[in-house]
Amino acid sequence: MPALRSAFIALSRNRVLRNFCENSRIGTQLSARFIAGLEIADALRVAEALNRQELAVTLDSLGESVTSEADAHHAAEIYHQLLDLITARKLNAHISVKLTQLGLELSPALAESIALSLVRHAQATGNFVRIDMEDSNLTQVTLDIVRRVHAHSDARGSIGVVIQAYLYRSQADVEQLIADGIRIRLCKGAYKEPPEVAFPDKADVDSNFILLGCMLLDSSIHHALATHDEAMIAAINAYAQQHQIVPSSFEFQMLYGIKRDLQRKLVREGYNVRVYVPFGRDWYPYFMRRLAERPANILFLAKNYFRS
Repeated sequence: MPALRSAFIALSRNRVLRNFCENSRIGTQLSARFIAGLEIADALRVAEALNRQELAVTLDSLGESVTSEADAHHAAEIYHQLLDLITARKLNAHISVKLTQLGLELSPALAESIALSLVRHAQATGNFVRIDMEDSNLTQVTLDIVRRVHAHSDARGSIGVVIQAYLYRSQADVEQLIADGIRIRLCKGAYKEPPEVAFPDKADVDSNFILLGCMLLDSSIHHALATHDEAMIAAINAYAQQHQIVPSSFEFQMLYGIKRDLQRKLVREGYNVRVYVPFGRDWYPYFMRRLAERPANILFLAKNYFRS
C-alpha cells in the first residue's frame, strides 16, 4: 500500500494527466464523489443539503500554487464572495484556504496581506477562516503568518490552522498554538514526507494523532479532529467521557463523500460534525490525494462508474 500511495501522490503532480482529467467528461464524473461541483452555486447547494442533516460545513475553493499576483487576488475574491453568501443564506459554514493559493510562493507578504483581508471580512460577518497546511517545506512560514494575522485585534479568534499528526514537530506546534489561543484542525497528513521529518509508520502516526487530539480536548479552545478512522474517533470519545469533556466543546471533521453514514451516526450521538466540501475546476491534485490516502476509494469509484 505505501507504494500505491506514493504512486498516486506522484500522479497528483502530473500536469499532462491533470489537464486531461480536469477537461474530460470521464474525469468530472469520477471526481463527483469527492468534489461538490465546479462552481460556487454547486458548493452552496451541497452546503445547504448538509446543513439540513445537521452537518456543519467548511468550503474550499480548490487551487494551489498560483503563478501571478492577479491569480492570488482572483482566488481571494471567490472566498470573499463565499463569506457574503454564507451570511446571506444563513449557512452553518466557514472557509478553508491554502496560502499558496493566495500567492505564498510568490511573496509571503502578499499571502499574508490577502489572508488578513479575508480574516477581517470573516470577523465582520461572524465567520471563520481555516488556513490549510501544505507540505512540510511550508509549515513554518504558514504558522508564522497565522500567528501574525491572529495578533491583529480585528482578526483574533477568526483564524485557525491545520496541524498534521505525521510530522515530528507537531506536538511543539500544538503547544505553541494553544498558548496563542489559535484554533486547530488536527489531521494525519496527506503529503509524501521524508522519514527525517515525518513518522513513516502508520501506527506511530495514529499514536501521535491520539496524543495531540487529547491535548486539544484539554485546552479551552474549540478545536477540530479530522479523521474517518473509527478507532481514532473511539479513542477521542473515550478520553472526552473519562475527563468529562462535553461534545459541544470540539468537533469532528470529515471529507465530503467519505463515510457519510458515520457522519450522520456521530450527529445522532450528539457530536458536532463538520464536512469539508471542496469545489472548483482545479480539483485534480486534491482528488488524487484522496485516492492516495485510501486505496479502497479506487475500487469504489471504478465499481460505481462502470455500474452507471
